[in-house]
Amino acid sequence: MVWKIRKKINTEIAIWRQAALPGIAVIIIVVILRLIGSLQFFEWMALDTFLRLRPGEPTDDKVVVVGINEEDIRSIGRYPIPDGEIAELIQTIEEYQPIAIGLDIVRDIPIEPDHAKLTKVFQQHKTIIGIEKILPPEQIPPPPELPKQQVGFSDLIADQDGQYRRYLLWTPSPQNPHNLDEDKYSLSLRVAQAYLSAQGINIETGISDPNTIRFDTKELPRFFPNSGGYIRGNDSGLKMLVNFRSGKQPFTIVSLKDIQSGQLDPKLFHNRIVFIGITAQSVPDRFNTSAVAGSYAKINGHIYGVEFHAHVSSQIINGVLNNRPFLNVWSDKWEYLWIIIWGVIPMIIARITQSLWKNILAVGASSFALIGITYLLIVWGWWVSLVPGLLILVINGLGLSAFAFYQHDQALKSQIKERQRTRKHTFDLIHAGPLQTLAHVLKHLRSQDAPQEELLLQLEKLNHEIREIGEYLNLEALTTKESIRLGSGLKLELKRSIHELFYQVYTSTLERDDLEYLKTMKVKIRAFDPIDEKYLNLEQRQELCLFLEEALCNVGKHAKGVKRVEATGKENQGWYTLSIKDNGSGISSLTESKGTQLLKNVAKSLGGDFRRDSLFPKGTLCELTWQLTDYKSRRKQ
Repeated sequence: MVWKIRKKINTEIAIWRQAALPGIAVIIIVVILRLIGSLQFFEWMALDTFLRLRPGEPTDDKVVVVGINEEDIRSIGRYPIPDGEIAELIQTIEEYQPIAIGLDIVRDIPIEPDHAKLTKVFQQHKTIIGIEKILPPEQIPPPPELPKQQVGFSDLIADQDGQYRRYLLWTPSPQNPHNLDEDKYSLSLRVAQAYLSAQGINIETGISDPNTIRFDTKELPRFFPNSGGYIRGNDSGLKMLVNFRSGKQPFTIVSLKDIQSGQLDPKLFHNRIVFIGITAQSVPDRFNTSAVAGSYAKINGHIYGVEFHAHVSSQIINGVLNNRPFLNVWSDKWEYLWIIIWGVIPMIIARITQSLWKNILAVGASSFALIGITYLLIVWGWWVSLVPGLLILVINGLGLSAFAFYQHDQALKSQIKERQRTRKHTFDLIHAGPLQTLAHVLKHLRSQDAPQEELLLQLEKLNHEIREIGEYLNLEALTTKESIRLGSGLKLELKRSIHELFYQVYTSTLERDDLEYLKTMKVKIRAFDPIDEKYLNLEQRQELCLFLEEALCNVGKHAKGVKRVEATGKENQGWYTLSIKDNGSGISSLTESKGTQLLKNVAKSLGGDFRRDSLFPKGTLCELTWQLTDYKSRRKQ
């Protein structure tokens, strides 16, 4: 029973060794591709696609966007928008008592007429948050009338593919990086902070991550260099991934004309945050993002800057108040474990199915499962790598499918060929042996011209021939683990006694016609002591038979002029010595042949010693000595 279990385990190991090595190689290659950043563009595309395909969310009732569009600019008759128009717009909105107004319009220099009016508005209302630009190449100061607590930077950071997925919330001042009083905060963070402060929730330093910020118990997940699909991304300052609000109308968007007409519901702005910005296609304030299904920009893959800031403020506010998920990521070790798991799955599938089409079907189902799981995780606020796992799954799945099909096809062809050969050889043996003997007996029985003793001898011969055929068929039915096929073509059953196997190997090898120097042989000596079966398992029996065969083949190949060969196996005080002596020309080369390497490997496997020496006056000794120990006990140790 134990032997059968071990045999099954060894078979499984052999199969897995064949299938796992190419699969592991694919995993390593894909992991390396990810480490060097070759897959991050595809990871970004997958993220954008999943964000865009999420179920739509209701319009956020905490955020209103006032977009000054092309019709508004034509109505005013000029651009940039004069300060007087901006002042009137802010005063009108202020009448509805919003919590904060984010002005995403640059106002560092006067735009007449009525600049003084705008200055007065800035000085009177503490709800206004203006913008500045702090990052190169274009740095623009904030409105001079606003204190720094009412200023946020509007700079957005693009990824290498030109898309915008991250948002810079805070950064040290580029001019005074070591002065904490000069730290810069983004427009979205300032606006969200104002709204949450009105709810009695103040901004504080993170607890589990002291390098981020929190509102109440909610910490904003910080962007790291290897967050999600990013590889060595720039994590300077405090950045976060943007979990864009889904749906075709994430926010209520009104125009300047709508406000001037006075037809809007007064409750639209009350206790809300308002973003004012440009939404005219003629003004270059659009940003690339494929993560948003609909946009006021009316251009696929684009979003206005004022919308982008609204998305980020909405994300922070709803994450704190309504537990809307932020976009979180796993640590590197979990990411790579996730990738490896999806690389191992097709190996398991290939082993279980052992069928090309079943394998392809299972791999296809697994691929859809991976995509579905990754999508659901995005919906729940977790960005997990898709592309590396999917790539490994498909390559390993299709590759191992092809490999399994090839192996199955080759095994089937080999089995058919072996069966045909066995049938033909069995028929030839029956035709040449028992049938001929039987025909001879029947002939003499009919004619009654042969004595009874001769007929009995013929029947005994028939019995012997039939038994030989039965033994041949039994040997053919043995597995490769239970048998060994010698160079002479003879197949031996390894369960037989080792000294019997030695005799058969010796006799069969010396009768070979392809070994030149064995033809001059005159004296053949053989004597092998038996070995208790507990000292040798099937694998060791096979190795010893190969050792004896190889040593005798070396005599036939290299022992020129050999007349005598002596093969003996002697047991002495728990040690066994198998030696082959000849009186040929001796060792003629100092170079170690592959045959000698084989002999040494057998000795190493048995934990024994091997030597090959020249004899005086001529000849060669090839000898293997090893200690006889119970292999079952040794395996338990």
